[in-house]
Amino acid sequence: MFTGIVQGLGIVTAINEQHQLRTLQVRLPQGTCDNLCIGASIANNGCCLTITAIKGDEVCFDVMAESLAKTNLGQLQVGDAVNIERAARYGDEIGGHVMSGHIFTTTTISRIEDSPQNRTIWFNLPDNTKPYILTKGFIGLNGCSLTIGDVTETEFNVHLIPETMNRTLFGSCQVNDCINLEIDAQTQAIVDTVQKYMQQHADKSNIH
Repeated sequence: MFTGIVQGLGIVTAINEQHQLRTLQVRLPQGTCDNLCIGASIANNGCCLTITAIKGDEVCFDVMAESLAKTNLGQLQVGDAVNIERAARYGDEIGGHVMSGHIFTTTTISRIEDSPQNRTIWFNLPDNTKPYILTKGFIGLNGCSLTIGDVTETEFNVHLIPETMNRTLFGSCQVNDCINLEIDAQTQAIVDTVQKYMQQHADKSNIH
């Protein structure tokens, strides 16, 4: 489980490509290396990955074909930065919202609007996420827990404060960047339940 509060930027220091498997070696940000162990989970751009090796402040993760197909981790190159969050522990403050680290799909940045104290980023709205992306709802973008701003038929946006821009990749992002998207599990459960109920009600009405 994660909270969507990114702890800093990791740097990809090596990549080993194998058939349907990619091993990433990542230098973790300062303050995130304490009590690491093989088998522990760390979110990289919001994707939950398991530590397979530890080399000082660098750790390795195996990324299988399914994750490469559904996330932006397959596009990473040596020297790229990733948003890092260690798994939450029982008793930790939940500053964002509960996230699983299971990416639903990816989206791309469509436009960026900057002002002196904040940044508004617009994203393309994937068709399969439309029922779950609601104004003032929660969303996970590259592992960041964010509140959804405006939603149109083709786009949605989030508003970022300087702290978020300084701590995460969103301070240096550009139009057309590929972003991992995790929809809020509670929102998905409610929407799916309502849709199922409405469909069952419609089916019964048709029978009568």
